[in-house]
Amino acid sequence: MAKKPYDRPLIRRHVVGQAPKFGLATSIKVLRDVDGIKVEDLMAQYGSPLFVISEKALRSAHERLARAMGFYFPDVVLAWSYKTNWLRSVCAIFHQEGSWAEVVSEFEYEKARSLGVPGDRIIFNGPYKPREALARAFSEGAQVNLDSLDEMYLAEEVAEELGLRPKVGLRISLAAGAYPIWYRFGFNYESGEAMEAAERITRRGRLVISGLHCHMGTFVLDPWCFTEQSRKLAALTRALEKRLDIELDYLNFGGGFASKNTLVHQYLPGETVSPPFEEYAAALAEGMKALDRKPTGMPRIILETGRALVDEAGYLMTSVVAVKRMPAGLRAVIVDAGVNLLYTAFWYRHEVFPAREVEGDIEEAVIYGPLCMNIDVVRESVMLPTLRPGDPLVIWPVGAYNMTQWLQFIRLRPGVVLITPEGETELIRMPDVMDDLLSREPVSARLGLRGAE
Repeated sequence: MAKKPYDRPLIRRHVVGQAPKFGLATSIKVLRDVDGIKVEDLMAQYGSPLFVISEKALRSAHERLARAMGFYFPDVVLAWSYKTNWLRSVCAIFHQEGSWAEVVSEFEYEKARSLGVPGDRIIFNGPYKPREALARAFSEGAQVNLDSLDEMYLAEEVAEELGLRPKVGLRISLAAGAYPIWYRFGFNYESGEAMEAAERITRRGRLVISGLHCHMGTFVLDPWCFTEQSRKLAALTRALEKRLDIELDYLNFGGGFASKNTLVHQYLPGETVSPPFEEYAAALAEGMKALDRKPTGMPRIILETGRALVDEAGYLMTSVVAVKRMPAGLRAVIVDAGVNLLYTAFWYRHEVFPAREVEGDIEEAVIYGPLCMNIDVVRESVMLPTLRPGDPLVIWPVGAYNMTQWLQFIRLRPGVVLITPEGETELIRMPDVMDDLLSREPVSARLGLRGAE
């Protein structure tokens, strides 16, 4: 029989009244499989760390959101937010479900076109759109939402060069109860800047205003904010019609719907406080009453929901590499996935599950990643059993932003596996290899390094 590793005894003081009314944890939930495929089998086949995405969860989330919005609005378009997760297979799944593409750079625009998305099903947002990108977007009929007067002037120049009078949207900033208020984007509603911009565009006559766009914030937990947002956009729509005789084709409410993740400062878990899609849809419909139209007479409604569609579909599988006891007595668990892969760990308390039963006391622990940086903290405090090196863990939900914001910092990025509805696995992103980095870094022969090209 193999000798068990020595673990120094720890005396813990139990104070009467210390436990909350819910009591102390006596068991930890184990996540053995994703969509019927064992976590340990996935890690054995594809390595650790490993991102895993459930295609079934992606399609289910899209269907639920489309159904919730369609209950109130007859003409709804969902546009997949590429910055949230731009893996080609993820984007392709949402496009199969009927989503347009929402992009914020020429790089993302090109990615959408490479997947066969036509220009007239691409929404081009963001504060910086280079001249060449605007020219392509206008030529291909993309829906461009202008962010500033300087961008408006550039768009007019490009349109004149192309001999076009393209339709554009105006991005609007407004106060709707979500904080911080994103004043840096678009034209402000309350100050009258939005109306002034519309008047200027109409007077100059080189562009045609066809819609309004407002993405007011991220992870908005209060649906009432969307009521206020839609009420103000409805009021601006009526003002544009009355003063400038502008009839809008669409109102784009951006994104901001919360996932089931838990913010670091939240007391209750995200699964408890995050509203369902039906509440967000009802909130938007309530504000749209200010437009005073029948549903069939409304402009097209567009949503660019990202996080709420993909977050719960994503899992990060990781292995324990070391365990130590901190001077104050707190157990520290070091795993092979850190904030280089889990960028959202700075803002969310992701759930952490053992992938198999583990014996031993359940106690508070801190989870550190593998980086040689003190900021590499996956969870500052989480209840875990007595883990050993080699034990597999699953971190969830992680589908939003981590696979676009991850870093080639200290360690290479892992592969990403998609689990199909049929229970098959597909490697949808190859893990990085050293050649990926070296091929982008030529070294001059003058430096005298052996093998330099």
